[in-house]
Amino acid sequence: MRADRLVSLVLLLRQRGRLSATTLARELEVSTRTVLRDIEALSAAGVPVYAERGRNGGFALLPGFRTELTGLNHDEALALLVAGSRRGAQVFGLGSALASAVLKVVDALPESHRDTAAGVAERLLIDPETDLLSRRVDAEEVPDATAAEVRRAVLAGHKLRIRYAAAGQTPRWRTVDPIGLVTVRDQGYLLATRSGADRTYRLSRVLAAEALPEPAQRPDRVDLDRAWRDRGTRFRTGGDQVAVLVRVDPARREDLVATALAVHTEEAEEGGRLRLEATFQDARHAEWALWQLATDAEALAPQWLRTALRDRAATIATRYETSP
Repeated sequence: MRADRLVSLVLLLRQRGRLSATTLARELEVSTRTVLRDIEALSAAGVPVYAERGRNGGFALLPGFRTELTGLNHDEALALLVAGSRRGAQVFGLGSALASAVLKVVDALPESHRDTAAGVAERLLIDPETDLLSRRVDAEEVPDATAAEVRRAVLAGHKLRIRYAAAGQTPRWRTVDPIGLVTVRDQGYLLATRSGADRTYRLSRVLAAEALPEPAQRPDRVDLDRAWRDRGTRFRTGGDQVAVLVRVDPARREDLVATALAVHTEEAEEGGRLRLEATFQDARHAEWALWQLATDAEALAPQWLRTALRDRAATIATRYETSP
């Protein structure tokens, strides 16, 4: 919207000083001609923006032009700036809106808080794209248009029509009653009901969405945190889950726990290792999880899992017996 762009233009000039039309166009993702029209509109509205010509020229605001947001202390400002570094907003299609909001907050801060809060925020990094082993943590891509339609239906309380690609199935349209949106480790989910039954949809698998005019059949209030926990419990206790008895090096305990659905018992053995009874989603999940731990873990039961891991190790050993 043009009004939002005009505000963003003013805030850019407030925070960075003199900027060229080319730089403003790049920041606002518009053409230089659009920037020039916006500058004219701001001047006509009484905003004291002026042009400086020459090789290092550009547009600037008269000194002292600003508004202040009062009543915000240093820690509150810092919390807002740190929140702006979260990637969860990208999942819901709110990344650009969040960046614009943070820009406005920084500009509106009282002079005594603005510089210190922004400086401290630079020293706090939340959810980087890679971990210490340089493994990339990829956020799921959800087209902005699709995310916007889903978000609109959720917030307006309207029914939602989605074209959903469930794992291993042909994409098809379905109409749901949206309840809320959840993001976990940069993966977005839509909590909804369909024909009265609870459903959870992964946003990255929503290929298209359309908010409908009909009101959704849902309660007026919802405890989204509890709803998510309840669905997680049903997920962990359903399907083809398997229980595994594992002996693991204490140094790798957290790696095992992170991949298991649940750990039911745990005790220390002579020699310093731990014996755990853990549940995995299915046989394939259990085999994969134990294989990742190599010799730091040993599946004690069931026997089929020991056999599967032995056969996999034998295959690898055979492949590397001779030079390529």
